[in-house]
Amino acid sequence: MEDEKLEKTVHFESRLDLTSLSSKLGNIKSEISKVIVGQEKVIDLIMVAMLANGHVLLEGVPGVAKTLLAKLFARAIDSGFSRIQFTPDLMPSDILGTSVFDLKTSLFTYKKGPVFSNIILIDEINRSPAKTQAALFEVMEEQQVTMDGVTYPMSKPFMVIATQNPIEHEGTYRLPEAQLDRFLLKINISYPSLEEEIIILNKEHSNRLERKQDIVHPVITALEIMELQKVIREIIVEPELLEYIAKISKRTRENSSLYLGASPRASIALLKSSKAYAAIMGRDFVTPDDIKAIAIYVLQHRVIVSPAQEMENITSAKIIGQILDSIDVPR
Repeated sequence: MEDEKLEKTVHFESRLDLTSLSSKLGNIKSEISKVIVGQEKVIDLIMVAMLANGHVLLEGVPGVAKTLLAKLFARAIDSGFSRIQFTPDLMPSDILGTSVFDLKTSLFTYKKGPVFSNIILIDEINRSPAKTQAALFEVMEEQQVTMDGVTYPMSKPFMVIATQNPIEHEGTYRLPEAQLDRFLLKINISYPSLEEEIIILNKEHSNRLERKQDIVHPVITALEIMELQKVIREIIVEPELLEYIAKISKRTRENSSLYLGASPRASIALLKSSKAYAAIMGRDFVTPDDIKAIAIYVLQHRVIVSPAQEMENITSAKIIGQILDSIDVPR
């Protein structure tokens, strides 16, 4: 009798099966690794953004394969791809499209711009002035374009991968805070190690193909990505970890080294990214280590360092690291 009662009361919650997710993401990494040497962490972070239905900003000096990495990632996915090269004279209509007068019907018809695709590569986003950058606000946040009072939704999945050179480089414009806030993650790409650079040279020497991306093939469809995004929403997050995320954001607002702290949108972004990162690590639940591992990439571009700290070359990433170390980790 007691055994029957125990059998009724004990309930084991079913866990998510992440086998398919791990396999498909592994295939993407394998394809990109045919060309890109190292950068495993960067590839993981781009996949985090993809799973969390967010956008990525890649920053690095010229020549570290920012654009190539974005192109290879798009090539590994069987979906629409569009590249927009930002220049100082680029107009918003060059991105979103424009209304064209049709002589046959005597009506204006909307001709869609290159932003109407699945994966958008925006190369050197900080080469264009603020007016052009502002054209991306609506499409990145709401995944739609409003033109002449008509709203045109984007096809799903929709992801923007933007590249930029460091702000101190000549001919660059600083991205507005509102624009930076639209990016889920900001990833800094550094120089390769000596060993990695030797491998790069060996690959280049032995490569007989004119275009490196020709050896990368699609391994996942747009529909499969949308299914994986649904899985991410089911990742388990304990209430203590939600409080931990809120505390991190609150500390950025109270820190004297920061002129501007993280907004509630940043907290939501950290939650979504942590769930995606946990899934990539093969778990159906988030741990404090997941949050700590992803926090700098989510928050570093959403806060502003105070002028005094900036003069001492103290970066937002360093300050966020100090904040993470100062908060008690829930156990």
